[in-house]
Amino acid sequence: MDNKRPVFVITGFLGSGKTTLLNQLVNHAEMKDTAVIINEFGEVGIDHLLIESSFEDAVLLKNGCLCCTIRGDLLDTLETLASRQEQGDIPSFSRVVIETTGLADPAPILQTLMQDPVITARYRLSSIVTTIDTVNGSAQLRDNPEAVKQAAIADLLLLNKTDIADEQSVTNLTSELNALNPTSEKRIVLNGEIDSTAIFGRQDFNLQSKQINVEDWLGRNFENHAHNHDSNRHDHEISTFCISKNTPLPWPQVKQWLQAIISLRGQDVLRVKGIIELEGLAQPVAIHGVQHTFHDPVILKDWQNSKPRSNIIFIGRNLIKAEFEAALDHLLTKQAA
Repeated sequence: MDNKRPVFVITGFLGSGKTTLLNQLVNHAEMKDTAVIINEFGEVGIDHLLIESSFEDAVLLKNGCLCCTIRGDLLDTLETLASRQEQGDIPSFSRVVIETTGLADPAPILQTLMQDPVITARYRLSSIVTTIDTVNGSAQLRDNPEAVKQAAIADLLLLNKTDIADEQSVTNLTSELNALNPTSEKRIVLNGEIDSTAIFGRQDFNLQSKQINVEDWLGRNFENHAHNHDSNRHDHEISTFCISKNTPLPWPQVKQWLQAIISLRGQDVLRVKGIIELEGLAQPVAIHGVQHTFHDPVILKDWQNSKPRSNIIFIGRNLIKAEFEAALDHLLTKQAA
């Protein structure tokens, strides 16, 4: 049984609606037993909420949601929360929500959550949610590399301010986001209002938690985007591409290929998601990783309505599809010889 607390990361560029979203969420009854970690520049409006008790940097809201502010390292904050709870200094909490600053690169946060042994013993990353300002989103993607990374690494993209954005701008931005991150789910939200289960029901990094639909895992429209975006529209050398193979692959060579990518290009690989057809296995295998960290592959139940084939999507900086594909083909040719 997995007793680790799931962690949900909420990120997004300045003015994209993170604060509004979080203010809506902390009012939900479902936020009971949730610890919310806010960076020191956060502006979550908790002053108007009735506070039952407080201690140092943490406050307990009337609905049982625990809020604290990061004044140092995220690792220290998570450790302190867990140890205080174990000592009985604070109420028990069953999940964590982390809100990043608008200018934050989320990748280091994800690496901490996925790699640090002290953290992974108590917590597990569940999903990454990014808020998008549909009025200024295209300009932010064009002018700010942090905004590109925040959108590229997300599992769920929440499109805010569609009520004041013109229809064509929303359409254009959605196309940009589909090109940049074809595997993510996109949702339109108004004033940050969203059913909390749409966020907390997600377990994108916990593949063994549920039966995964192969098409949903890769994004139903990835075929229309990831194959055609080696030359991306953004000015920060972030590209998205998909490597596909129509015949079953040998796992030892695929593993060697992925290990080489981690070793040589891990810093530049923002996100990898893939479904692989392996030799000698009837079921699909799901892989995913962030930068230097890959989760263990997970065997899914079946292909459902999808045709068996391997599709591996890469999102990252200065990545050249032809080089990645040539390296895999070299290993496959070597193995066949």
